[in-house]
Amino acid sequence: MAWWGKIIGGAFGFLLGGPLGAVLGAALGHNFDKGLAALPEGQGIEPDERERVQMAFFTATFSVMGAVAKADGRVSPHEIALAEVVMAEMDLSAEMRKTAVRLFNEGKSASFPLDEVIDQFRDECRRRQSLMQMFIELQLQAAYADGAMDAAEERLLLHICRCLGFSELAFRQMERMIQAERHFGGAGTTPKTGPTPADAYDVLGVTPEAHDEEVKKAYRRLMNQHHPDKLVAKGLPEEMMKVAEQKTKEIRQAYERIKEDRGIR
Repeated sequence: MAWWGKIIGGAFGFLLGGPLGAVLGAALGHNFDKGLAALPEGQGIEPDERERVQMAFFTATFSVMGAVAKADGRVSPHEIALAEVVMAEMDLSAEMRKTAVRLFNEGKSASFPLDEVIDQFRDECRRRQSLMQMFIELQLQAAYADGAMDAAEERLLLHICRCLGFSELAFRQMERMIQAERHFGGAGTTPKTGPTPADAYDVLGVTPEAHDEEVKKAYRRLMNQHHPDKLVAKGLPEEMMKVAEQKTKEIRQAYERIKEDRGIR
């Protein structure tokens, strides 16, 4: 929890600047006056640089979640309660949950600079697609926490996807995955019905007509993309590992369901 410890200790002004720093500063009652240094080229992230990405991910996740909830013009008590359910699913500490709620409130304010926040978040991720995909999946998870996503939320999430370089096709695939995961116990809810074979295929992002080898490749790719340790190495906050662990569990369950139906060993 090095990055969070620096926030609590107050020695974090140099770590995060720009719109994300301003949003986090407002949530914590601090001012940031120095920008975030550009990340180096290459795949590796040094520990201090990873902390900056983790801070950016945490800040963007919960503030944008508030903006999405406000997309239809207002945030109902029900939507706030649902956002808190999603936060609870992440198993954050009490102090981090309080900060997440403050960030959510910053995101739903009329002055929230959504596009600037998304642009900076994309830059901090340095095209690490799996990290940005996890971010979108978390936004979808919150949007579907009550079982449905309204049109205004959908439009805003599509806009966010475009800003992050994801096509509508990729968005729809993630959307089907999140909806199907609910039947495997995901999205912080207890499934009303058990998963169907169709749900299993949607989780893996393949059709029932896919060959066995295609199914295996899809499973391996998703397990690699959502591997908790790999995501943390790329900038997912350690405190949010439970989300990645839950997703890998659901992906594995979906694959096992398909294997059972097909008789794959």
